Amino acid sequence: MHPQVLREFTDVIAMPLSIIFERSWRTGEVPEDWRKVNVTLVFKKGKKKDPGNYRPVSLTSISGKVMEQLILGVISKHVEEKKFIGCGQHGFTKGKSCLTNLIAFYDGMTSWVDEGRAVDTVYLDFSKAFDTVFHNILICKLRKCGLDEQTVRWIENW
Repeated sequence: MHPQVLREFTDVIAMPLSIIFERSWRTGEVPEDWRKVNVTLVFKKGKKKDPGNYRPVSLTSISGKVMEQLILGVISKHVEEKKFIGCGQHGFTKGKSCLTNLIAFYDGMTSWVDEGRAVDTVYLDFSKAFDTVFHNILICKLRKCGLDEQTVRWIENW
């Protein structure tokens, strides 16, 4: 569905879409169109002839994106309530960033130095460390964390 259609006919489409989203979540069935992806390569920097200088961007359906956000909301609420994410987690955490990570690091290091402690630091960046997620392992971990079965089943069928 084109975004313009959603904008123009929000009042008409909202109820049917909410029924589709609810049914999809309850049954764990994911419409095939939601899983279809159009991958476009976007140039980053460097030589344009080097394939490594492009990053893939996946374009998906608007309905699928909306449902993904609903599922993300369920997962985020669960993770927050169960306190699975520690305060030291900055990446992919709402309200935190590289800057908040560096400030926390700086505060910790300066207090240790003030106490006369020796401090050694190594920062590593594992390129593409999380590019591949094994779906079956993710599903097992979601179940182990106590995420509701409807949401797990929906993710499993994605």
